[in-house]
Amino acid sequence: MLIGVPKEIKNHEYRVGMTPTSVRECVQNGHQVIVETQAGAGIGRSDDDYKTAGAEVVQQAAEIFERADMIVKVKEPQAVERAMLRKGQILFTYLHLAPDPEQTKDLVNSGAICIAYETVTSARGGLPLLAPMSKVAGRMAIQAGAYCLEQPHGGLGMLLGGVPGVDPAKVVIIGGGVVGTHAAHIAVGMGADTWVIDRSPDVLEAHWQQFGRSTNSVYSTRDALEKHVLEADLVIGGVLIPGAAAPKLVTAEMVKAMKPGSVIVDVAIDQGGCCETSKATTHAEPTYVVDDVVHYCVANMPGGVPRTSTYALNNVTLPHILNLAGKGYKQALSDDVHLLNGLNVIHGEIVCEEVAEALGYKYVAATEMLAAS
Repeated sequence: MLIGVPKEIKNHEYRVGMTPTSVRECVQNGHQVIVETQAGAGIGRSDDDYKTAGAEVVQQAAEIFERADMIVKVKEPQAVERAMLRKGQILFTYLHLAPDPEQTKDLVNSGAICIAYETVTSARGGLPLLAPMSKVAGRMAIQAGAYCLEQPHGGLGMLLGGVPGVDPAKVVIIGGGVVGTHAAHIAVGMGADTWVIDRSPDVLEAHWQQFGRSTNSVYSTRDALEKHVLEADLVIGGVLIPGAAAPKLVTAEMVKAMKPGSVIVDVAIDQGGCCETSKATTHAEPTYVVDDVVHYCVANMPGGVPRTSTYALNNVTLPHILNLAGKGYKQALSDDVHLLNGLNVIHGEIVCEEVAEALGYKYVAATEMLAAS
């Protein structure tokens, strides 16, 4: 199979779909790989590195989309990229379709086979292609929040961990999954007063087992959310419903009642955000203020640390790339129900139920579409 790796063009996105190491693995398995020039610059890898690994380096993304059987990216295709997708072409990348009707419409019209990293599952019940970036984003969320709490950046002028004789900041983490767990790691390490809110007793128990009294766990109710968000100096939104738009757990009224200079880092912004006042931002302009509360809502947070993020992502995507390239999408998806769960759009139909429900499309079962094709 001919695999194409274009340079990412989203604002301040420095990751790349495949490292030279991944390219070499594909080439050694009998596949061809074409890579757009400078695609790996953000992770410190040159065109020569890709050539040494066996890739052909081309000058324009248009050639990648024209020639490749499968496109491997990191972030969702931008409008100019979506216009170049072909019927029957495989797209393997993060999509986050539920809050993005324009992208969904374009992918439906393209006739491409669109497999989303974030809905691929595992036998253990997790989301293995989303998890590495959730780990990175969770850890970055505390760094970003600590920075925003500084007064020159709009915050209330508070050191996250305090100093002897002065209270630390109260950090409230909404959602105790992968993002929440890794955010808690950093918050605890920096000495913050850390609270984790979740509605799953199993998740709360896991946090107790892992952190003990270093964190405070709270069962999620409306009363609990209101109490702790209003008391918080820093709120981390780490809620996820796979494939679906994030629930709006922090209301505009709650934001209005928060401390002036407090900070919200909405890691759930890729799925629309869990705060009513959240809107996607970029690394170029990461924050804005609503009712004196600083909002950090960068939709590609891990793109700010592309070396760490790209290699972590390739560790989990490479086996699926090899599977799709080696078997073709029909056989690969038929053989692996967990990869099949990543299929969101195929031949103009929505086959992810959460996306169909969120955007008002007719839902068609993925197995039905595979059988028909």
